[in-house]
Amino acid sequence: MPEPDLNLLFALDALLTEKNVTRAARSLHLSASAMSRTLSRLRAATGDPLLVRAGRNMVLTPHAEAIREQTQNIVLEARSLLCPSSTAADFSTLRRTLRIRANEAFVEAFGAALIAEVSAVAPLVRLHFSSKPEKSAEFLRNGSADLEIGVLEEMGPEIRVRALFRDRYVGVVRKGLPLR
Repeated sequence: MPEPDLNLLFALDALLTEKNVTRAARSLHLSASAMSRTLSRLRAATGDPLLVRAGRNMVLTPHAEAIREQTQNIVLEARSLLCPSSTAADFSTLRRTLRIRANEAFVEAFGAALIAEVSAVAPLVRLHFSSKPEKSAEFLRNGSADLEIGVLEEMGPEIRVRALFRDRYVGVVRKGLPLR
C-alpha cells in the first residue's frame, strides 16, 4: 500500500475551514481547478464526498464535520514542527490585560485556576472577565474581547474556535422510581 500524500492534509484543512473550493484554493495559493482535483483525490482517499452541494453553497458531510477539528490540530502540529520558532516565548515581561467573555459557571469553576496559571507564567498579565449574556462574534471582531468561552456557533473564518471540553448531563432519581 503506498504512503498517503500528507500534502492532502493541508488542502483538507483549507476545504473544511472554508467550505468553498475557490476560497480554499486562494488560501493555499492554488488555482480553483487544482483545488477541485485535490478535492477529488481527498474524496478517493477518505471514501467520503467531504463537501456536497446544498443549493448554491457547499456543506460539509457528517464525516467531514467529525474530522474537522482533528484535521486542524494535525495541521497546526505539522506547521509547528516544520516552522519552529527560533526562541521560546518569554511571557514574564508581557504587560497586558486580557478581556475574556464567559458565563458565571465557567468563571466559578475555572477562573481561580486560570488566574493562578497565568500569574505563574506571565505575572504582569491581568485577566478581566465579563459576562456573556448573548452569543455574538462581534465582541471578538471589534476588539472589545480577546477571548470568548462558551457554547459557540459558526463564528466565521477569521475567528479561531477550539473545543475546551464537552459537557455531560446525568439524571438522578430516587430508588424505585421507574424511568420512562
